[in-house]
Amino acid sequence: MQRVKGRHERHESSGVVAGVIGNVMEWYDFALFGYLVSYISGDFFPPGNEFAALLATWGIFAAGFVMRPLGGGLFGWIGDRVGRCTVLVLSVVLMALPTFGLGVLPTYAGIGIAAPLLLVLIRLIQGLSVGGEFSGSVTYMVETAPRDRRGISGSWANVGSMVGMLLGSGMATGVTNLLPEAMVREWGWRIPFILGGILGLFAFFEVRKLHRDHCEQREKKHLSRSPLKEALTKDMGKTLTAIAYTAGYGVIFYIPLVYLPNYVHEHIGMDLGLSMQINTIGTFLLLFFIPLFGRLSDTLMRRKTILSLAFAFLVLGSYPLFLLLQQGGYLLILFVQLVFALAIAVPLGVSPALLVELYPAEDRLTGYSLAYNIGLGVVGGTTPMMSAWLINATGSTLAPALYLAGLSVVSLAGVLLMRDRSREELQ
Repeated sequence: MQRVKGRHERHESSGVVAGVIGNVMEWYDFALFGYLVSYISGDFFPPGNEFAALLATWGIFAAGFVMRPLGGGLFGWIGDRVGRCTVLVLSVVLMALPTFGLGVLPTYAGIGIAAPLLLVLIRLIQGLSVGGEFSGSVTYMVETAPRDRRGISGSWANVGSMVGMLLGSGMATGVTNLLPEAMVREWGWRIPFILGGILGLFAFFEVRKLHRDHCEQREKKHLSRSPLKEALTKDMGKTLTAIAYTAGYGVIFYIPLVYLPNYVHEHIGMDLGLSMQINTIGTFLLLFFIPLFGRLSDTLMRRKTILSLAFAFLVLGSYPLFLLLQQGGYLLILFVQLVFALAIAVPLGVSPALLVELYPAEDRLTGYSLAYNIGLGVVGGTTPMMSAWLINATGSTLAPALYLAGLSVVSLAGVLLMRDRSREELQ
């Protein structure tokens, strides 16, 4: 018994390390684009219409997310048929190389229309990679955890994501504050992307150390079945419910943690360096609350209950919080950012285990990947672009608040329709 317990602990420990390190790298790279979008738009599109360039750049940001369902389907199939570890290694490589490429990509002034086309290609490859890495690491972490620790174990993947976003936010803050504005626009914004290539090399060697037993043993039992077919036929109801849930979850994630710094800069008038600083503080707070809520869902409160409370708060509180933002001022904007951070910490801590528990073993990674990447990837990833478009179309800077509240209703409905398996053995 002691030997079995020790083996489970080693599996859980190795899964946590891989999930954290892999997601640090993935989300550092992917989030940098959102943080430095105002600089990127000026380099890769012709001058003359700043709004059109910014909207187009947000569109390229969203294009990476459109690839996530394809990446989820492809890597989910590989993970369910070949092994979880293969997915993690491939996805890290496919993130690191294009990230470094973005750091050295020539501008529109240098190579003309080829610059934005290559930028699109880089984002598509990154989106394909993220579509497989996150769900693969979460599935591995939750499957290797004891039943009463699946919540906190899965939550570490999002801690890794937040560390990556924190590093990205910190690097963007450092670049924009330490270098002159002209220097940042000319070449300084490239530094964090080049460093991402180095981080990717480190992540690659760490992910390769994963314990291989669990990666291979589960999938061999189900090789005669098509995991994609299972997820889209027998488990279609679960997949649709999970998509509804993750759609709002994605909007809740990307408005406060990616879009808000540029929103505050463009529409409130705060210096971009200060808005990045506030975002960094909010992201840092998440590091403590994500595992806390994951653990609470293992012990004190069932996953559906704690998630329902969080989404109900966002339905009612999004508009008033955006009204507070309009008042301006560092402390008030910081307060709003911290409130949003606490609210988003709940699904970040609880969702990984909830979604893994939803599916049976034979199509778990495929079903989870599809639902997560369609909902959080496509709907969530288009949020900055949609927010910018809604403001321009309505003339109201409060339009993103209504979008956030509306999608929170969708998520609340999705989570209420799910079966809570937080106290059951995995299927």
